[in-house]
Amino acid sequence: MPLPAAVLWDMDGTLVDTEPYWIATEFAMAERYGGTWSEADALHLVGNDLLSSGRYIRDRMGLSLEPEAIVEELLDGVVARVQESVPWRPGARELLTGLHDAGVRCALVTMSYERFVAPILAHLPAEAFRVIVTGDRVEFGKPHPEPYLTAAASLGVDPADCVAIEDSNTGAKSAEAAGCTVLVVESHVPVLDGPRRIFRDSLADVSVDDLGGLAAELG
Repeated sequence: MPLPAAVLWDMDGTLVDTEPYWIATEFAMAERYGGTWSEADALHLVGNDLLSSGRYIRDRMGLSLEPEAIVEELLDGVVARVQESVPWRPGARELLTGLHDAGVRCALVTMSYERFVAPILAHLPAEAFRVIVTGDRVEFGKPHPEPYLTAAASLGVDPADCVAIEDSNTGAKSAEAAGCTVLVVESHVPVLDGPRRIFRDSLADVSVDDLGGLAAELG
């Protein structure tokens, strides 16, 4: 099977397992401000753009802070944690290396902001991602298709010829709406079936050649 024109990677929960960092920071904020927070609240935010998460946190915790200020406080917490340790998802770096060796271009498509992405990318070769789309660089975040459309356009490829790798319903909706074939590897939340979604248990079980056959599986 021909390889995809490009592979478009989500970050949180897909490339790295940083969701526990976000959740710990959210609970720390709730404790600091005397707000109410739960595991269900935390999981509700998985895959969302950060300003939407900031608005949800403000309303749920009853904070007087603006969503932008909440986002910056969240980022302070998760950046500090990721600078201590980057929790890679199984098979992610190996697949990324294999794609580079095979000449398949990759883009990172994340709703995290650039200052959180930077310390993670510092642990990867400079050429690992040809394009990086962050949540502070787009007008509409996931589940809107803009992030994936932006990545494909920046690479000069048709989204229909790309494979997106995602771990959340929000991210899968975004990639699906852009026209990508979506490889779903669940992490912290279950993901629903969809017309352009193919599921695998782990990226450790996915080879570069496997990605070439995904579109064929959709018929």
